[in-house]
Amino acid sequence: MTSNQLAALDAALEALARAGFVIGSQWEAVHEICQAHEGEMPYDAAHALCHRIEGDKWNAGYWYRRAGRPVPQGSFADELAGLRAETASMR
Repeated sequence: MTSNQLAALDAALEALARAGFVIGSQWEAVHEICQAHEGEMPYDAAHALCHRIEGDKWNAGYWYRRAGRPVPQGSFADELAGLRAETASMR
């Protein structure tokens, strides 16, 4: 994964946050990016967030396990802040 790829993920996640973490075109954009990078931690974690937003607990749990992290109990915004901090340190 390159810095440009992580920047694209961050931009898509930011658009999803601005949209209020709802299912729509911003959600689809994040989901598509994540599907293209399955097996890479930040993408699997963002994929989990997508399914958590969707309300699909089983699928979200699957992706959290793949990302090696527990299912968060906080807000979507809190989860995104943590994920963005992680991706920033990977650049």
